[in-house]
Amino acid sequence: MVATPPGDELFAHFIRLRPEDISYVKFIFESYEVVGFLRTIDPQAAIIVVLIVADFAAEGEAILRSLEREIAIERVPGPERLGDDWLVATIWQPEGDA
Repeated sequence: MVATPPGDELFAHFIRLRPEDISYVKFIFESYEVVGFLRTIDPQAAIIVVLIVADFAAEGEAILRSLEREIAIERVPGPERLGDDWLVATIWQPEGDA
């Protein structure tokens, strides 16, 4: 699935994974500092968005592919409802809302 560009500076990758893997993925992306960061969209369904900085799109995609070899990750379309996350709501709009 192709990443959704929320703007000129970030690419949004929506992912479903096991709830216990959210902190692991967060740790991995935080360890790379400037590549990207994630937000939890739905903790019960374990849907997160990984926001990758455009200048590091290739590196961020490589990290995601590496994680897909380690843990169960399903790339999903961005949900219509983004929960209460003000940051994601500010930078990303579902297709058709732009």
